[in-house]
Amino acid sequence: MDAAGYTTLTRQSGLMREMQSIANNIANLSTTGFRREGVVFTEHVKRLDGEASLSMASASARHVDLSQGGLTHTGATFDFAIMGDGFFLIETPQGEHLTRAGSFTPDAEGELVDMDGNRLLDEGGAPVFIPPDARDVVLASDGTLSSGGQPIGRIGLWQPTEPLDLRHEGGTRFSAEAGVEPAAGASLIQGSLEESNVTPISEISRMIEVQRAYELGQGFLDREDDRIRNTVRILGDSR
Repeated sequence: MDAAGYTTLTRQSGLMREMQSIANNIANLSTTGFRREGVVFTEHVKRLDGEASLSMASASARHVDLSQGGLTHTGATFDFAIMGDGFFLIETPQGEHLTRAGSFTPDAEGELVDMDGNRLLDEGGAPVFIPPDARDVVLASDGTLSSGGQPIGRIGLWQPTEPLDLRHEGGTRFSAEAGVEPAAGASLIQGSLEESNVTPISEISRMIEVQRAYELGQGFLDREDDRIRNTVRILGDSR
């Protein structure tokens, strides 16, 4: 296969990854705290000895859309939504992860955990504990939890130390290899959950664009295959 074929194949591979990303976004339209993802295309140009330069496309990097999602009012005491930048910090078997999914509940020990049993951490990195005799728990916008007018803890809001270091670990969880630091300027709302920030119309429109681009690339490969076959046949018949 010549350079044009290899170049098209790398582009087709990237378009396939982007289609998978779009499909995952659409599948998580209703997932609380989900962040939309996209594929980042890069171009690598190499000059060959005595020949024209060769350009190859790559789509191995992903972009996470951190824009604010809409809010859904639930009225639940331990449903929290973040307004502004920042994440909740949870303790998982794979280490500390960041998330925008704010549905929690006290476990048997009184510690707030998410749907998967991962513990929510406070501003000091310790589990958030709700005393068994706590009544009418109220959350202030700065993350302070109180019961009967007495503070019982403060939920931490965090962000990656390096903004470009955020890596999707699956579902609504992210990791930051360079560590995390307190997030400033964000506020918390009790009794609400943040929706997915995926826009259905935009994702479907993009899916159509990617599908058409993929079909054009496939058509080019088919024509190249026919050209090579015809060239081989003609050369063979001329002997």
